[in-house]
Amino acid sequence: MATTPEKANLRNGRLAARDTLPEAERLEKNLSLTAHGLGAVQVSVGTVVSGFLPIRSEVDLKPLMAALAQEGARLCLPAILDKETIVFRQYRPDAELIAMGFGTDGPAEHEPVLQPEIMLVPLSAFDARGNRIGYGGGYYDRAIHELRQKGHNPRLIGIAFDCQEVASVPVEPHDIRLDAILTESGYRPFA
Repeated sequence: MATTPEKANLRNGRLAARDTLPEAERLEKNLSLTAHGLGAVQVSVGTVVSGFLPIRSEVDLKPLMAALAQEGARLCLPAILDKETIVFRQYRPDAELIAMGFGTDGPAEHEPVLQPEIMLVPLSAFDARGNRIGYGGGYYDRAIHELRQKGHNPRLIGIAFDCQEVASVPVEPHDIRLDAILTESGYRPFA
């Protein structure tokens, strides 16, 4: 069984590697990731897709989300309700955003809560088996578990740069595997 220090070391190492990417290189990698995502993330009109707004040196999903919206997807972003819970509120480019903590913004309380069918999941590290390390709060694992308890089974696509891959992620009972990873080098589904 994994220990928190093991995950913390991997998290810190991969975030440091991501942070060292020069801005111009990060923008170039972001363009490649967006292009791969357009071919891999298939939506029909009304498909609910959750994304996220970037913090620090994260991938900027706004171009991919805008393209998916043009294909008819309904977009949502995480909204932090308390120290344990996030929900996914509808996102429109012209919508009011409010501070959510952790350096990010999200849709205001009056926006409807949606149930994602496809989740673009942030992470700090991932491995070739689809295991991920988030940022340490467990928000996504709890939210995905809650969605599944309600009968929803969203497709989980991790979003990262290649430099965030590690040989092996320690797995704990509450961890939820990804269905695929999307990086600047392409889209990889996991078996």
